[in-house]
Amino acid sequence: MKQNNFLTPYIFLFPAFLCLSLFFFLPFFQTVIMSFFDYSKDFYTPVFTGFSNYIQVFQNKVFVQSIFNTFWFLILCVPFLVIFPLFVAILIDQKIKFSNLYKLIIYIPVVVSIVVVAIAFKWLYQPEGLLNYLLGLIHIKPVNWLSNPNVAMVSVALVTIFKGIGYYMMIYLSALMSVPKELYEAADIDGAGFFKKHLTVTIPHLMPVIALVTTISSISALKVFVEIYVMTKGGPLNSTKTIVYYIYENAFESLELGAASAACVILLILVTIFSTINILCFERDKYGL
Repeated sequence: MKQNNFLTPYIFLFPAFLCLSLFFFLPFFQTVIMSFFDYSKDFYTPVFTGFSNYIQVFQNKVFVQSIFNTFWFLILCVPFLVIFPLFVAILIDQKIKFSNLYKLIIYIPVVVSIVVVAIAFKWLYQPEGLLNYLLGLIHIKPVNWLSNPNVAMVSVALVTIFKGIGYYMMIYLSALMSVPKELYEAADIDGAGFFKKHLTVTIPHLMPVIALVTTISSISALKVFVEIYVMTKGGPLNSTKTIVYYIYENAFESLELGAASAACVILLILVTIFSTINILCFERDKYGL
């Protein structure tokens, strides 16, 4: 009986471990191995080249630009996706009328396919689209939303922000339920206003959740692909080409599997660095650091 109890948790964990092994660990180690080989001469008999793929990737100006573009996209999206959904969640949590309707309306973009959202925004961004029509009503010149290198990345970032607000709002709403009401009552007795009450009570209590949202949104921003693929194809002039889109081009269009695998490893390192920074900034006490 004791032996059966000992094996029970491992039996339940085995399906998850099998899925992780097949769809994560095996592809991961295979990608690392492929990053040390050259597939350009013969796809079926690659040549071991050591770190030459990594050197080649960092010497590629397009890849360096894609790194800067990825971080620029992260800067555009993450602060807004961390702060604004929290503000919306606090407002909806104030027991206002039709709060469930507001939640539904804000959450609808989350359940809509990102491809559909990107296509819809692409129509809005057309030279004769709705946005430029509205600008014309107030006598502002039309904007080349997707063909201007200085504006294109901001236009794509707005799609990601629009898609993510409802998702992160729901995370914050769930966390707000755990805040003790007695703390709000004490703040009211002390004469704290709306903003001071939430600055002193809500935000400190939700710091672990804010850290979670920061991590999730940062990783999502580093891996952005669909919006770029549907709306700009990395253009204009590579101004919206991110690391993941660079990997896609090399792997599936140019068939440079070695360079693409090296870029994948570099992306993994960047994601790991951001996760570590998050732990050091927000969850140091949790891990005893």
